[in-house]
Amino acid sequence: MSSSDRVLNAAVLGATGTVGQRFIVLLAKHPMFRIHSLGASERSAGKAYANAVKWKMSDIMPEEVKAMAVKPCDPAHYAGCDVVFSGLDAAVAGDIEKAFFEAEFAVFSNAKNYRMVDDVPLCVPVVNTDHYQLIAHQRKTLNLQKGFIVTNSNCSTSGLVVPLKALQDRFGAISRVMVTTLQSISGAGYPGVASLDILDNIVPLISGEEPKMEEEVKKILGGVTSDLSACAPLTDIKVSATCNRVAVIDGHTECVNIEFAGQPPSVEEVKQCLREYTCEAQELGCFSAPKQAIYVTDEPDRPQPRLDRNNGDGMSVTVGRIRECPVFHIKFTLLVHNTVLGAAGASILNAEYAAKKGFV
Repeated sequence: MSSSDRVLNAAVLGATGTVGQRFIVLLAKHPMFRIHSLGASERSAGKAYANAVKWKMSDIMPEEVKAMAVKPCDPAHYAGCDVVFSGLDAAVAGDIEKAFFEAEFAVFSNAKNYRMVDDVPLCVPVVNTDHYQLIAHQRKTLNLQKGFIVTNSNCSTSGLVVPLKALQDRFGAISRVMVTTLQSISGAGYPGVASLDILDNIVPLISGEEPKMEEEVKKILGGVTSDLSACAPLTDIKVSATCNRVAVIDGHTECVNIEFAGQPPSVEEVKQCLREYTCEAQELGCFSAPKQAIYVTDEPDRPQPRLDRNNGDGMSVTVGRIRECPVFHIKFTLLVHNTVLGAAGASILNAEYAAKKGFV
C-alpha cells in the first residue's frame, strides 16, 4: 500500500498561531491526513488545545482538537507522525524544523528560514513540483533515509508565480515584472497590525516582503541543475515589488505588469493561456488541487477579496483586468487567498503530492 492510499498521521507545529489554526481547519476535513499531534511554545505545552489558543478562524474549532494536549516542539514527542506541518514563526522555525527533518520526519514548512537553501524545494504546488527532484540530494547530504524539508513561498509570491508560470510555459521567457501588492492584515499574523495603524489607512511598507518576492520568483520559476543537486534560479528576469498593507482581512490583491523577452501575446491569447493552465498536482488527483488553477474574470471590477478569495476553496488564483500595457506588454490584477494557497493550503497540497509520488 502506498502512502497515498492510507491515512497519514500529521503534526502541526505553531498550532496556536493563525497559520497553525488554518492548518487545523483544512486538515480536520481532509481524507488523507489525521491530526495526530499539536505543537506550540513551552507556555502552551501541556494545556488542552482549547485552553491554549485564541481561536481566530471563522470556522468552528474542530471537536477532535479541543481536548488534545499541546506538546513542546521537540521531535521526541512526535513518534507515530508521518508528516509535520510547520506554521512556526521564522524567529524560532530554523532550529526546530532542522531538528525534525534530521530526526527523519517529512517537514512541510510555511516559514522563510530554508526557502533559499539550494537543495530545498521552494514549492508552490500548482507551479513547480518538478523541484521535488532535489529531495534525493538533500537526504544524501544530510545522511537521511526518510527525512526532508519542503517549503512553500511567501504568501504574496504564491499568487504571482501561478499566472507567470502559465505565461512562461506558453509564450517563453519573461524579462521584466513589476508588481504592487495590497496585502491583507491576516498576513501579519495575530495580533498583527494595530487597529490605529490600519483603519482608514494604507501602510506602504511590509518589512522584508519586497526582497522576498523579488528573489523567490526567480527560484520558483527556474529549474534544477543537471545533477539534481540544487535549484537553478532564473537569471534573465528582473522583478520589482512594492508591498502595501491594507484593511482587508484575507486575500492579497496584486497589480502586475509584465514584459516578454520575445514577441508578446495578445490579450485574448493571455486569457486563453491562463484559463487552460493545468499542473501536475491536478493530473495526479490530489485532494486539495483546485479544479481550475487560475480563474479568469472578464468583469471590469474584479477580482475583489471579499468576492473572489475563496475560488477553488482558496487554492485558485483569480486574474482580471487583463489588458495591454503602454510601458510593458501586458498588465492585470490578481487575487490570492494568503492563508490558503499562500500558506497552510500550499503546505498541505505539497504533502499530498509528496505522498502520491512516494516521498512519504
